[in-house]
Amino acid sequence: MGVRTEFQDETLYCYLSGEIDHHSSFAIRLEIDDKIENSRPKSTVLDFTDVTFMDSSGIGLVMGRYKLCSQYDGTLTVCGLSDSAYKVMKLAGLSNIASIKKGGVKNERK
Repeated sequence: MGVRTEFQDETLYCYLSGEIDHHSSFAIRLEIDDKIENSRPKSTVLDFTDVTFMDSSGIGLVMGRYKLCSQYDGTLTVCGLSDSAYKVMKLAGLSNIASIKKGGVKNERK
């Protein structure tokens, strides 16, 4: 599991890959939080395109990053979700706090 970040035009892009579970989510959170706290982006994008597995830790990951982004008056977008992950995030009510999309960043930047 990993995360690659890129800061461009006041937006922090976080490209997640591999599995997101209880064991891997801690390191992912630390890295993303560090980038948010240092760059204070107007928007943060979590791209799940290359995530191969996600348990409920993925929901916690999104909720925590939303809270942090909100502290800096930033917005959060979650994209690149599989059909099942999209459904779970919608059912969890995450669309009330973040923009939830199936297509990845490549689709967003067109």
